Amino acid sequence: MLSRSLIQSLWNYRAFVLGSVKREFQLKYRNSLLGAAWAILNPLAMILVYTVIFSQIMRAKLPGVDNTFGYSIYLCAGVLTWGLFTEIVTRSQNMFLDNANLLKKLNFPRLCLPVTVIATALLNFAIVFGLFSAFLVISGNFPGWAFLALIPLLALLVVFSVGLGLVLGVLNVFFRDVGQFFGIFVTFWFWLTPIVYPATILPERVQSLVALNPMASVMGAVQGVLVRGDWPHWGQLLYPLALALALCLLGLRLFRRHAGEMVDEL
Repeated sequence: MLSRSLIQSLWNYRAFVLGSVKREFQLKYRNSLLGAAWAILNPLAMILVYTVIFSQIMRAKLPGVDNTFGYSIYLCAGVLTWGLFTEIVTRSQNMFLDNANLLKKLNFPRLCLPVTVIATALLNFAIVFGLFSAFLVISGNFPGWAFLALIPLLALLVVFSVGLGLVLGVLNVFFRDVGQFFGIFVTFWFWLTPIVYPATILPERVQSLVALNPMASVMGAVQGVLVRGDWPHWGQLLYPLALALALCLLGLRLFRRHAGEMVDEL
């Protein structure tokens, strides 16, 4: 999908990407007393709230899971992973608009922008998920070797996210309604994906429709690993993988075809 020359050019501009990630992280917490400590305090507060409310106050239980923290882990796993997906996609759809001045003034590989988005999102996710993993260890709910399955699962999620984000990013330059529409659409997408509820509680006819949602199998696999320590059924992930690769190819094709026009449109 990426030519050797393009990969080489991205590598040559790695300092630009790393500098952009560092600058965004610093700007996020500039003029705050606690600074980067908020990157830990915010997700820690979320994990504590979910754990206390759903496991201790509401006593929420997952079907087939005899664990006090089962639903809390299920919910955190889904919300945190979905957060990585939405951060990459929503930031990618605006990356050309947000960096319009940069695109007009500097000559650099334009694909540095999605790489920067991915790196920044992964940094934020690593902080949050690191805290969540520590909670799993401390509470005695670490899934064991199945935890390694998260590496290909998250890689698939990133590929799908950046492919979709690149398509939306190019289209959003020419049709600004795309960004507004996706902001509404992603809200419905969240609730149509079994994140706060297990798919097993749905009627069989609805479950077959949910299976058409590419995020459903990815989120289910992540939650299965973290809640039950189950290894994913890799065959069920072929559909989102094929869709992710197709979106990446489409995004790159749109980008290459309209790269020059985008600068004029911006």
